[in-house]
Formats: sequence, structure tokens, C-alpha cells
Amino acid sequence: MRVGMRLLVCAGVRPRWVRLSAVVGMLFVGLSGIEAAVADVAAGKAAYAVCGTCHGANGEGNQALNAPRIAGQEAWYIKRQLAAYKAGTRGTAAGDVPGMQMRPMALTVATPEQEDNLIEYIGTFPVEPSPITLTDGDAAAGKAAYAVCVACHGAAGEGLEALGGPRLAGQNDWYLVRQLQNYKNGLRAYDSGDVYGQQMKPMAMLLASDKAVNDVVAYINTLR
Repeated sequence: MRVGMRLLVCAGVRPRWVRLSAVVGMLFVGLSGIEAAVADVAAGKAAYAVCGTCHGANGEGNQALNAPRIAGQEAWYIKRQLAAYKAGTRGTAAGDVPGMQMRPMALTVATPEQEDNLIEYIGTFPVEPSPITLTDGDAAAGKAAYAVCVACHGAAGEGLEALGGPRLAGQNDWYLVRQLQNYKNGLRAYDSGDVYGQQMKPMAMLLASDKAVNDVVAYINTLR
């Protein structure tokens, strides 16, 4: 029987177990490649030294420097925003001073590997809700308005990757107010290439007044 198997192999006819072994071997090589691509947290920490000057040592955000909290934000969303800044679909609108400050910082994260390392390090930050600074919003009215937001951002503001909606719970309230105003005033979603921004802009436009913006953010403040 063994002689027969050797003859089959020599003749180019490979038994099923030989083919299976080859497939398993290829899978092993592929998995080894995946392991080699694991992000380098130490390298990400070194790169974050630049980011920390604005976003804080633990990604907690800094209102005085217009930098939002990034601790607890999903990796896919951070990656998407870095790509938007690099492409110019965010941070190039006249009047968006914080966006213009951020864009050159995003451009320093030049490669996918650097992005992965940085985002992996950000993922090590403790996740704590941001301090509440908004004092004139009506959370009850905001809860009714938030019903429209649930589909993309989740009932608890947890974010939904499948629909492109980032996490809102625990985010700096002053930052949420500013971004809603930016959508309304054309400082975000001004480029047709910003697909998710184009989806968000009409939702922001439903908030017809500054009070409506404050109300919905006041409700988001309760999702902690």
C-alpha cells in the first residue's frame, strides 16, 4: 500500500491527506504572518507624545486646546478620522481652526503600521466619563430628539460600527456641541468624499436651534 502511495505521488496524483497537509501548512504560514503584524504598543506610546500635548496624557481631552477625548473611542472610528484629515475631507474648511490644527498632526502618522501602533496604545487608556460642562440643556427634551440618533449611535450612545456611528457616551459635551454646530455651519461634511459626514449632516440640521443642540447633548451626558 505504501509503495502504491509513493507511486501515485511520483506520478503527480496526490492523495487527499497530502493535499490537506499542504492546506494546513499554508494556513499556518498565514497565521504566523498575522502574529507578526500585531501592533507595537511601545511604538504607539512614543508616537502619542505629540498627541498628548493636546488630547491629554490619558486621552481625556482638553477644552482649552480644542482637543476632544479619545480614550474609549473605537479604533475603527479613530482610523477613519485620521484618514479624513489626511485626505482633506476634514480639517480644510475655512473657519475650522481646531480642524486645521489637527490635520498636520494626522499627516505625521504616515503609515498603516504607525496608525495601528498609535491606536493600540490609545486603547490602553482608562475609560472614564468626561466632566459635564454644559449647564443650560434640557435632558428630557434632548431624549426625545435623540430618538433619531439611536439608529446609528445606539440607545446607550455606544456607537455602531456597521452604520458608521461613533461612540458618544462619555464624550466631552463641549466637543459634541461644537461638532453639531460644525455640521450645521458647513465646517464638517463640506466634501462629497466624506460619506459618513454627508449622512450625519441632515441629522444635525434637524436640531433647528442652539437650544435643541444643547438639549440633545444634555441627554447624551446622561449616557455614562
